[in-house]
Amino acid sequence: MRIIYMGTPDFAVPALEALANSTHEVVAVVTQPDKARDRGKKVQFTPVKTKAMEYDIPVYQPEKVKTNEEFYQQLVELAPDLIVVAAYGKILPVSILELPKYGCVNIHASLLPKYRGAAPIHRAIMNGDKTTGVTLMYMAEGMDTGDMIAKAETEIGLKTVEMMHEELADLGAKLLMDTLDQLLSGTAPREPQREEEATHAPMVFKQDGVLDYAKSAEALCCIVRGMNSWPVASTTYQGNVVKVWEAEALDKNSGKEPGTVLSCDKTGLKVACGEGVINITKLQFPGKRAMEVSDYIKGNTIEAGVILGGN
Repeated sequence: MRIIYMGTPDFAVPALEALANSTHEVVAVVTQPDKARDRGKKVQFTPVKTKAMEYDIPVYQPEKVKTNEEFYQQLVELAPDLIVVAAYGKILPVSILELPKYGCVNIHASLLPKYRGAAPIHRAIMNGDKTTGVTLMYMAEGMDTGDMIAKAETEIGLKTVEMMHEELADLGAKLLMDTLDQLLSGTAPREPQREEEATHAPMVFKQDGVLDYAKSAEALCCIVRGMNSWPVASTTYQGNVVKVWEAEALDKNSGKEPGTVLSCDKTGLKVACGEGVINITKLQFPGKRAMEVSDYIKGNTIEAGVILGGN
């Protein structure tokens, strides 16, 4: 069977690799255009493009997909039986959705209809969910609204976004391969999503990670994990925006004003919250590398009684 794969970031690499190592033919990969990154403005390939080149799979990188007749004709000539999408980053028009014989399917990093949208992994962790997963779905015109084919679930626990990205990418690849024969025989199940259960997962921004100490310590730790490794949670100390990389919730109350530093020692930076105490164990000051608090205090200090605040 002829398959076109569309994806861009690291999350989309495991599924491409699984398809490339299967008995099916990946006739093309579609990914976002290359971009200049970092201070040197060196052009970097997307992770999916890099992996496609390892397998000598032709790569297409259209600047736009909608109203792009040339690109559409290229897809027509490739005559795909199936198009598989994972975090591609562009909305596909109906003409492309209807092109393959067996449709277009998407690997989405949530248990739909929960967390439709751009940042489902971030939002699940930040909201304190106990579990999350991946959904394989038929694509439709709406944002992640298509019929569901299969799901796989996993525990979140104390995992960060970075950890969950890797786990769900592998889980999505396995789910795709377990379902592929059904997809290509036209026998895959279709379960409509219940609109009344739908929630959305908009993109995250730096402001979403500003720690509000009026919240519970547990809620703040979810935000810290949900923003690690991008864009990273933050607080302020003496006018400096300080990134908070790692923290834990302590099951005790201080009776102090939320945001009050209780202590700063080798075990961490303990701060009063609306409920409980947050113990920040890894932070990063402007212009400095991220470091454990136990290392930070070797040449610095944060005095007890100081009030930390938002940006």
